[in-house]
Amino acid sequence: MKILYGIQGTGNGHLTRAMELLPALEKRGKVDVLVSGMHSELALPVEPKYKLHGLGFVFGKQGGVDLVETYRKSKLKKFYREVKDFDLSSYDLILSDFEPITAWAAMRQERIAIGISNQATLLHPSVPKASSEDWVGRFIIRNYAPTPCYVGLSYHAYADHIYTPIIRSSLRTAELSNDGHYVVYLPSYADEKILKVLKHLPGHDFHVFSKHTTTAYRHEHIHVQPLNKERFEASVTSCAGVITAAGFGSTTEALYMGKKLLVVPQKNQFEQACNADALRGLGVTVMRSFKAKRLEQLSAWLNDAAAVQVAYPDQVEEMLDDAWMQLHTADDPYSNYLEREQYLLKSA
Repeated sequence: MKILYGIQGTGNGHLTRAMELLPALEKRGKVDVLVSGMHSELALPVEPKYKLHGLGFVFGKQGGVDLVETYRKSKLKKFYREVKDFDLSSYDLILSDFEPITAWAAMRQERIAIGISNQATLLHPSVPKASSEDWVGRFIIRNYAPTPCYVGLSYHAYADHIYTPIIRSSLRTAELSNDGHYVVYLPSYADEKILKVLKHLPGHDFHVFSKHTTTAYRHEHIHVQPLNKERFEASVTSCAGVITAAGFGSTTEALYMGKKLLVVPQKNQFEQACNADALRGLGVTVMRSFKAKRLEQLSAWLNDAAAVQVAYPDQVEEMLDDAWMQLHTADDPYSNYLEREQYLLKSA
């Protein structure tokens, strides 16, 4: 069997998930990897066969996605050419982890692609939704990497074809401890904005992992260092709690390890707003922004909050079995694919 595995390269969560899925996929056939939108600090264990521009998101330093810069760098004509020119005829199984080229190319060629991501679950009626009416966010989730079938991931197995999170093997076997420090990973905030808040909390030790610095430095009780997989894992497995955005990967890993968790969802991110709503329902503290005016809420979390207890078994093999079953039982899913292609042409 020949498998195409498309991976969204923006952020680290999709690539982290790929590190666990790739060995399972390689047991089932020959795997070609396609990565688009490379804006990540992690490297895959295999060299991708295809590295394409795709459609990525640009994170700013004010707490969210920079929509203007994202649009400026979108290059829709280039994206359409990548979709049009990509030949899927040699592949038996096509998987898309919120990767748009594989999804749109499959639609154009009337092939069935299987979505394999947390984003694939967000429009299901049983999955918690953001309370605000974000029509732009809903449009992006529905149309960015559309697939007719999916095996999705969420904080709870809310319905059929939805599974609990994929946790890195290294974390499943890690020795966990509590040295008292707190890990801070807020990639859409500038370092100075984070320090402006944490300086008011001298009774706690913070390890800040930053996308905006190349050298480590210390500011009193705050340790700032570049994002590094090994150092981050050593710090997070020995911390008391985690302060992070509402990304699916970082939050589920913190929950799995039994760490106290506080999330600050990125602005202009429908997915993170939905994740925050689901996490709030589990008992996780959610802050609307990371600013000094939120110090009372932050201090209360540091002093009084408890970790939320979850159980996330390894379900990778069941997910892949589900994907294969759906591939062979799905009806004609692309009756409207010409309408979608016309929309893409107009956008380009």
